[in-house]
Amino acid sequence: MTSHDVDYRILGSDIQVLEIELDPNETVIAEAGAMVYMEEGIAFETKMGDGSEPDKGLMSKLFSAGTRLITGESLFLTHFTHRGGYGKSRVAFSAPYPGTIIPINLGDTPAGLIVQKDGFLAAARGTKISLHFNQKLGAGLFGGEGFILQKLTGDGKAFVHAGGTIVEKKLNNELLRVDTGCVVAFEPSLDFSVARAGGLKSMIFGGEGLLLATLRGTGRVWIQSMPVKKLIQALAPGGGNTQKESGSVLGGLLSNIMDE
Repeated sequence: MTSHDVDYRILGSDIQVLEIELDPNETVIAEAGAMVYMEEGIAFETKMGDGSEPDKGLMSKLFSAGTRLITGESLFLTHFTHRGGYGKSRVAFSAPYPGTIIPINLGDTPAGLIVQKDGFLAAARGTKISLHFNQKLGAGLFGGEGFILQKLTGDGKAFVHAGGTIVEKKLNNELLRVDTGCVVAFEPSLDFSVARAGGLKSMIFGGEGLLLATLRGTGRVWIQSMPVKKLIQALAPGGGNTQKESGSVLGGLLSNIMDE
């Protein structure tokens, strides 16, 4: 199914709003509860499934919807359609936490896009949302994104959100190491795994964790500066400073001992 060709604009800087402009009979799908406002002529339905395969049977729809529960997302997606007779009408969405919204043209990624399980915000109707299992158990258990990810395929626009600032990196048969949990999305042409973060002293006292996510190959990867887990830790009373202070003081003392 060819995806609907929707227009959009992204408003704001720190806590952004995605505004989608629909022509009559155009539809955008979004996570349940993401809608901020909608203009006259917009109608919405909560459905099981993304609508990319309208002719499939009830059992197939139930299976597709059930797979979303595995990723921790809502069983349902909301479909917003411009039912007005003429002109354009708009519907807007926001992410559940502060960060950045990025538009991605799935037509430029024929093999699809692998997205962290809570990264999907909205997409043009015709986009297929499915499960992607990380085949490497180590990456699934320790890579920050989990063993189960989402895969977006289609030829229209999809919108992904993440915490803080998003940096897009293009790898050309290269290797990139990333803090675990900071990988928002990547193309399937890249190999995603985890690797030990340096030597024993660096792993224990370096403050970067025991493992780093490693991406190899040729393709694009999107990286977030502030994953929601880090944001929660930073906002917790004494959360960020306590870890830094104990790491710097204790780490410095034991580091000197280990060097002797």
